[in-house]
Amino acid sequence: MTTPSPDSAPAVERGIDGHLARSLGHGQMAMIAMGSALGTGLFLGSGEAIGYAGPAAIVSFAIGSLIAATIALSMGEMASRHPVRGGFGTLAARYLSPYWGFLTRWLYWIVTVAVTGTELVACATYLAYWFPAVPVWAGILAFAAIIVGINLASVGSFGVIEFALSSIKVIAVLVFILIGAFLVFFGLPEQSAPGLSLLTSEGGFLPMGWSSVWIALSVVMFSFGGIELLSITAAEAKDPALSIRTAARTTIVRLAFFYVLSIGIVLALVPWREASSTGEDVATSPFVMVFDRIGIPGAASVTNLIVLIAALSAANANLYAGSRILHSLASDRLAPRLAARTSRRGVPVVGIAASTVGIVGAAVLAFSGVGGVFGYMMSLVVFAVITVWMLILISYIAFRRAGVQGATFRMPGGVVSAGVGVVGLLAVFATVFVRESMQIAAMVGIPAVLVATILYFTVARRRIDHSDIDAAFDEAESMR
Repeated sequence: MTTPSPDSAPAVERGIDGHLARSLGHGQMAMIAMGSALGTGLFLGSGEAIGYAGPAAIVSFAIGSLIAATIALSMGEMASRHPVRGGFGTLAARYLSPYWGFLTRWLYWIVTVAVTGTELVACATYLAYWFPAVPVWAGILAFAAIIVGINLASVGSFGVIEFALSSIKVIAVLVFILIGAFLVFFGLPEQSAPGLSLLTSEGGFLPMGWSSVWIALSVVMFSFGGIELLSITAAEAKDPALSIRTAARTTIVRLAFFYVLSIGIVLALVPWREASSTGEDVATSPFVMVFDRIGIPGAASVTNLIVLIAALSAANANLYAGSRILHSLASDRLAPRLAARTSRRGVPVVGIAASTVGIVGAAVLAFSGVGGVFGYMMSLVVFAVITVWMLILISYIAFRRAGVQGATFRMPGGVVSAGVGVVGLLAVFATVFVRESMQIAAMVGIPAVLVATILYFTVARRRIDHSDIDAAFDEAESMR
């Protein structure tokens, strides 16, 4: 896919007086969402889901894909009608209330900050696989310089680079699926084809019963984190109506295809008990096990390179999302107004700088050797993402009930599908009764929401000017 030089963009696409530049094509938008959603959750984290459900993890990923589809499609339908800055947060402010818009955006900003820092820790850890002498904090700062530089360039340049990084992951997964499918059904001269026998050979397809599918779903859903970026990128799309429609549809189809088929191939080639014992070690990833069976030399190094690119792409996309959310909050007077400023190229420079706080924290913690803090931060991420997704679906229900016309596509099933998505997310959160990590998420997340609520009613509510929200919708309308 070719993209015009950002410098050649017409003046109407450049950021002027705090406005973001509209330079992203639908292919770039889809790849930005893919860049965050297709990552270490598949390459490394899939072993945990397999450990809970065995071969039935395939069902968990299929159900997770359907829930993610309701989120992506409902968000896409709203964004195709209202490609506003702040995405789903601004939509929540209009269709629910300013409070929910405030809470959604601040929670999501925290998500992006924490995920950016965590993904760079992962990048530095993967770098140490080849260069163990390089301290983790030094690796964090080196990769931070790369993604900050990318984000400070024009949004067109960001889109081109993120497209390239995500394309590498997509190609890697496609190659894995094709080679894996060949091994499953045809085998090699020295290795017979197992077919689907391993899916039922160790205790059956459901070795731990149907409840295990539900428990594994709490792991699976967070592999889809990043689909919400479609709504954020809408404010910088060249042709929002067409781009969002195409990106929403293709993103969820690709993710479902990649996750379900990849996990199915892993389980068809590797005994599930073996695949579930991988942990976070790249050298024992389920993908490395498959590559080893093919006889690819340096399989662990190949996988390490892929997961490093995956983590870097996710960090890059989350820094982008965090800066845009903060720009939206500042534009609505819910964050310091300084963060609403943009450069001549339409880049929210202050928002990018402020959103690097997670990177700085990660580097400081890595340098000092303090542990445990990131566990709580990621628990807050878990809680916040579920809350954000829930509010996206509830906003969509209000959007459809308001009878708004003009969206370029509609989610099949409409309000009913959104309701099913809400039930699915409630089921995910209900695993709080059986999973310790979800209990920590609730213990960290609920107090965070209470603090945000107190701040809203004591400080932020007095600053809200509904004309600022209306201005965001008016600007979006002028670009449709």
